[in-house]
Amino acid sequence: MDSEAVYHVAVAGTLEGVPEAEWDALASGNPFVRHRFLSLMSKTGCAVPKTGWHPQFLLLRRGGEFVGGVPCFLKTHSRGEFVFDQSWAQAFEEHGQAYYPKLLIASPFTPVQGPRLLARDETAREALAQAVARLCLSTDASSAHVLFVDERDRDALVRAGFMVREGVQFHWRNEGYKSTDEFLSRLSHDKRKKLRQDSRYVAEAGISYRWLEGDAIGERHLEFFYACYSNTYREHWSSPYLSLEFFKRAHAERVLDMVLVVGHRGNEPVACALNVRGGDTLYGRYWGTAEYVKGLHFETCYTQSIAYCIANGVAVFEGGAQGEHKMSRGLMPTKTYSAHWVADRRFALAIEDFLAREAAAVDGYVGELEQASPFKR
Repeated sequence: MDSEAVYHVAVAGTLEGVPEAEWDALASGNPFVRHRFLSLMSKTGCAVPKTGWHPQFLLLRRGGEFVGGVPCFLKTHSRGEFVFDQSWAQAFEEHGQAYYPKLLIASPFTPVQGPRLLARDETAREALAQAVARLCLSTDASSAHVLFVDERDRDALVRAGFMVREGVQFHWRNEGYKSTDEFLSRLSHDKRKKLRQDSRYVAEAGISYRWLEGDAIGERHLEFFYACYSNTYREHWSSPYLSLEFFKRAHAERVLDMVLVVGHRGNEPVACALNVRGGDTLYGRYWGTAEYVKGLHFETCYTQSIAYCIANGVAVFEGGAQGEHKMSRGLMPTKTYSAHWVADRRFALAIEDFLAREAAAVDGYVGELEQASPFKR
């Protein structure tokens, strides 16, 4: 059945016309595609045309009823995405073609896998996949890129002619551990020794930790976190994507269920990691420090977050983008996926060939990593 005969597709520059409850009912509980999260990205000036993010939300209705939506952005650069396509842009430029603008379907600045075609049912999902390709053509975008997509959406996009790209992240899974010591006991001797060594370095520097949630998080905590977060970007000769206003409003308005891991020396904060809790998952997002202490990064970002998960019965800790160094802390390789549609058939064929070779390399890489598991055999 031709989906256009059944569905009405509209493009909107804002979600203001969509009731929050109706959008969120299709978000599968993922905090990073909820109505208020996406709206706050715009309201605080983070993902707006001035920063190269032009909202193009796809809204799907059937008989006047809202049955689907897609967080779309027309983009003029590839920053803040965590799926790297700069070599594709260079190839377009070398052949006298424009790669930008491109169409991006993603949660801005958030490398977390989840729903991208927010649909009430499978027919609506199929209609949204087709609508993304049509929107790419109607906006004169070179291509459409659906990042960190879940399995159901990935299958629908493949049927609509999209190509799949594989990536790797590192996630920790709670095997019913009753204590941090029980988790450590499952690691090989050298990895267990390394974690305890990092913890000892931090303790010897006089640093202890607090986990802050809900009303326990005050403005001073967020301001200290933001100073650390900004410092991390400066050290990499970059600028923060998100503003202090975003974090303050995300907490005050309960847009995100934040968990702050704060390292203190006495009453003075030294380091901070911001995690987000969603369902049975803790998402590691940002970190920073006011000074260098050996082992501080790993203790703050990973060991303390894992301890929080064990103490609170959280099933999964996602450690963020990239970083095979995380394996020594018990995080294991997990494949991620994105889907890509390229308007120019010549470039599409070249990219399809590249993706096939890249997928084989990713498979080999994951296999090698699994052989180097930090856990006892």
